[in-house]
Amino acid sequence: MGSAFTFLPRGAAIQEFNVAGHNIVQNFPEAALYDLIPHPHFGETVGRTTNRIKEAALHNLNGKTYHLSANDGEHNLHGGPTGWGKRTWEGPQKVERGGKKGIFFRHVSKDGEEGFPGTVEARVWYVAEMEEGKTVLDVEYEVELVGDECNETVVGVTNHRYGVSLSFAQVSTPSNALDHCVIQLNAQRLEPFYTDQNILCSYFNLNLPAPTIDGTVCTLGTTLYQEITPDGIPTGKITTYPSLPATPNTPFTLGATEPDPDDCFIMNSDPASIPLDTRSLPLQTIATMHHPHTGLHLEIDSTEPAFQFYCGRFVDVPECETSQGAKVAKRGKRSGICVEPSRYVDAAGREEWRGMCRLRKGEVFGSRSVYRAWKDY
Repeated sequence: MGSAFTFLPRGAAIQEFNVAGHNIVQNFPEAALYDLIPHPHFGETVGRTTNRIKEAALHNLNGKTYHLSANDGEHNLHGGPTGWGKRTWEGPQKVERGGKKGIFFRHVSKDGEEGFPGTVEARVWYVAEMEEGKTVLDVEYEVELVGDECNETVVGVTNHRYGVSLSFAQVSTPSNALDHCVIQLNAQRLEPFYTDQNILCSYFNLNLPAPTIDGTVCTLGTTLYQEITPDGIPTGKITTYPSLPATPNTPFTLGATEPDPDDCFIMNSDPASIPLDTRSLPLQTIATMHHPHTGLHLEIDSTEPAFQFYCGRFVDVPECETSQGAKVAKRGKRSGICVEPSRYVDAAGREEWRGMCRLRKGEVFGSRSVYRAWKDY
């Protein structure tokens, strides 16, 4: 059976990641719904920074203080209310990357956007292939400071995809004349094709009455995390996570309500050693998950020093309709798992961590993550 990916210019988003007939990412069936219900960040490319910046302020950058848009109480979250995930990117463009065929998106973020200094250019490459029976998506990010407004800025990029429960596949309705890209993989064709026509995607929920991550078995590549305040701001302490296995890569099972992390886990606890461009570092497995009911598996490798692991406690998507009147099911708490390879939370706001995300003229921010999915037969 073939496997397919669908991408949207809105947020350079991953709309579908299909494995053996299962779409394993949460989505909306048409682009307009992403704007109507923006808060889950389904599949978005998050930027200009990831996660939270304390009090929405950057102190002592270019010798001054910058006040950012606050959209999480008094803090800045995922670059602000209209961050990169809410913007329309240029693309998709057919490219070759590392000798393989893929697609490319580009976005220019202007000086002052959401309060951030400097004009930067962000680039995303998606390369899909089949590898020993596994569906593989290789994601690469790059950012450069291209404007002359300042000498330095801060950046951080990740993808905010939610994997749906591996015990079921989502039912989707026809899209409505989207600008999108499809990559189809099968035994005869390992090449992207591109379309602006309607797509019909039928998926089946085997875990009725509601989607849930209950029963998913996970491992994490580290036990360290950033201790945070009640509003999600790091205290500065990196310590062992209290309610998961004490040894890395030890399996644990997600139940109906617990465990319920929404925390940044640390693969590299030496911030001074983290380069601005991590792509020269070896890929490390940061998380795996599988569901024994369907035999679906997902493995996530990354060059990044940290990752947010979130079990969807705040997801609250009401039932809605497409432009053609088709019903789209509601999504609630624990309807998906989010794994976001990234830099530390508030790295941009804390001078002792800022080296991992401070971008100057002539430098390049970079990162790479690889997603492998398969099904036991």
